[in-house]
Amino acid sequence: MCEYALDHGWKSYRGHQIFQWLYRNRVFDIDEMTNVSKETREILKKDFIVNPLELIKKQVSHDGTTKFLFKTSDGALLESVMMVFDYGRSVCVSSQVGCNMGCAFCASGLTKKKRDLTSGEMVAQVMYVQKELDKDNLRLSHIVVMGTGEPFDNYDNVMNFLATVNHDRGLGIGSRHITISTCGIVPRIYDFANEHTQYNLAISLHAPNDELRDQLMPVNHAYPLKELMEAIQYYGKENNRRLTFEYILLKGVNDHPEHAKQLSKLLHGMNAYVNLIPYNAVDEKGFKSVTHDEAMVFYDLLMKNYVRCTIRKEHGNDIDAACGQLRIKEIKKEGI
Repeated sequence: MCEYALDHGWKSYRGHQIFQWLYRNRVFDIDEMTNVSKETREILKKDFIVNPLELIKKQVSHDGTTKFLFKTSDGALLESVMMVFDYGRSVCVSSQVGCNMGCAFCASGLTKKKRDLTSGEMVAQVMYVQKELDKDNLRLSHIVVMGTGEPFDNYDNVMNFLATVNHDRGLGIGSRHITISTCGIVPRIYDFANEHTQYNLAISLHAPNDELRDQLMPVNHAYPLKELMEAIQYYGKENNRRLTFEYILLKGVNDHPEHAKQLSKLLHGMNAYVNLIPYNAVDEKGFKSVTHDEAMVFYDLLMKNYVRCTIRKEHGNDIDAACGQLRIKEIKKEGI
């Protein structure tokens, strides 16, 4: 924005003013920038849309989880989710309209990718959620890019988005409070490693061997576990950062004792931990979640084999909790 201001012959402070209105005052209308001249506001309106999203639906769970369904200016639907934790409030951001990864258990993949989201559309998701929290004098503390889409399939826009929300003149969300998740796009893992950022990296693993991962995650055909683990080891060497491996427990599919043993062997010696995730059922997929006791058996086996892990608390189980689920329902209703 400061470069834009200079290109128009404005003083650099004009860019700072605009950032203040956007990210501190959180205006959704350029005309609300009252200390910016009308002429300047008219120029801005020709080149920028402050809020490219329209709220279509909001669902609030008994635990405070809030799911937002937005429509973009070209009519596409996307979701964001705000979750409440002991350590603060986190927003889960979508990076694409639909998803081409085709994971067998995921509602997001029920519709193919229509397009990438722009960095502005990703920023707008966060700003909308933060503006909702402003009503109660609350603040977002964490951002995860784990919504609909594969973030590393939209790498440049995602990195621009993260730079904006992380910037002191943006929302100022600390790098270590930002997590980006990938199902395993190996070339982009190398790119991300070479960025040397402080953002957290999470790997959606969900299977400890190639045979099972091929069935659950088609990306494994392109980037099998050997290549994925080599890229992850490179990332660890370059950044010395602890990794998260996400592992959705699917009843009778990837939750057997031998899977826990294989997973322990795969991750042996790594600076990493496993986030065991209860499955949010998707009608079209047919998978079932394990019980808490069954999850604890898997957890205990990992811990006994020196793999640090957690069982993620379930959120929003009384609303359309699964990633992409609310969006799919609206698409079916509207026939989009």
